[in-house]
Amino acid sequence: MSSYFEERAPCCGTHFWILLSMCSAFVLFAAITSGLSLGLLSFSQVDLEVLVKAGQPKIQKNAAKIMSIVKNEHLLLCTLLIAKSMALEGVSVFLEKMFPEWLSVLIAATILGLTAEIIPQALCSQYGLSVGAAMSPFVRVLMMVFFPIAYPLSKLLDWLFGKGHTALLGRAELKTLVHLHAIEAGKGGELSLHETRIIAGALDLTQKTAKDAMTPISETFSLDINSKLDMHTMGLIMSIGHSRIPVYSGKQTNIVGIILVKNLIFCHHEDEMPIKFMTIRRVPRVGEDWPLYDILNQFKKGQSHMAVVLKCGGNIRTAATGHCPSFEPGDHFRISTDASNWHSQETEYYSATLKSVMHREGDSDLLQRRSEQPDASSSFENLESLSTEVEEVIGIITLEDVMEELLQEDILDETDQYVDVHQNIRIKLEHARRVSSGSSRRASSTRQQRRSSDASRVFTYVSSVSP
Repeated sequence: MSSYFEERAPCCGTHFWILLSMCSAFVLFAAITSGLSLGLLSFSQVDLEVLVKAGQPKIQKNAAKIMSIVKNEHLLLCTLLIAKSMALEGVSVFLEKMFPEWLSVLIAATILGLTAEIIPQALCSQYGLSVGAAMSPFVRVLMMVFFPIAYPLSKLLDWLFGKGHTALLGRAELKTLVHLHAIEAGKGGELSLHETRIIAGALDLTQKTAKDAMTPISETFSLDINSKLDMHTMGLIMSIGHSRIPVYSGKQTNIVGIILVKNLIFCHHEDEMPIKFMTIRRVPRVGEDWPLYDILNQFKKGQSHMAVVLKCGGNIRTAATGHCPSFEPGDHFRISTDASNWHSQETEYYSATLKSVMHREGDSDLLQRRSEQPDASSSFENLESLSTEVEEVIGIITLEDVMEELLQEDILDETDQYVDVHQNIRIKLEHARRVSSGSSRRASSTRQQRRSSDASRVFTYVSSVSP
């Protein structure tokens, strides 16, 4: 029997066809193992988990079949490479028995390289998941057959290089990946520009701080605590269109609280009621370096949709971490070193003047219920004594500001208007929406500036106080 394989087989004889059949079988075996080594090992555990949970039904089924095989990458690699090496060695032996040495080398370098390497790997690089799922039973048999040899080698590789753990993508990589899947990228993606913009905004939310999204205090509309709710002030409040208005004492940076415009429904401009006798809510305070993601989480709790942004450093004590401190609610805005707390609640202050107005308007039951339920959230205090001069207020941030950073574009309502600062032309809201959708919030701010419907450039209003 051994002499049967030692002699060179004459062409087209029975011996030749037997050797050719065995050589073809080994070539096919080498092609399968070569293609599977590329197709299966190109998937990481993370990739397969994504496909199992979010892929199409057929893809989910195929990914589930090969997940357990790919789990031990080094064992799979050793099994396929050992099987491939044995198959190629067998092909070389049979070629030497069929052809002269120079011809067998030429066949091994050309035909064998094409049929056992190039074509299988090209096929599995495109359809690796389908081919791997179809050949998974065959791979399991190979792993059992070559286990005595492959397992020790795989453990050696684990010891030398460690087990294969694919690192998850960071924020920058995820943003780039999302951008490449956009329709506008021209790579066959299915994500629209707005979808990619929102995803990128969500990824950037932890990197951006309150200072990036706030409105500077010099550009905010606020009211002096000593101003009166006369006809002019009420008209100005209505023209601004804000739902919450900061209230300051003495100077604009000394914010003592906010008033809700909806509470002014009980007021009459004929009374010229001072704002200090209105319901004023204590506004939360955040540091300028607070991440927008943390601020959004606090806004979600419903305590407030507006916060005052404080400048870090200066007279403000900083925590051990170097971040701005948080502030706990109290009579004098006590400073806390715990930077993780939402440091103020919407504390309400009621006055005798407002009580009389509510009685006059037939809403005494509501006031009585509030007065019968004393708690820490309501008290009668002199708001002018709530000085915040130790805190350098640099801006105001609202829930809308955070959402605009998330959406990467302006949120416009019926009261918003744009003014082209170059041509001094007022632009309608519909056109402003089209302009806003074509560029990001920060890019468009260099050409256009948001203004309220009030033509005045001064956003702080102080009414005359009668002696």
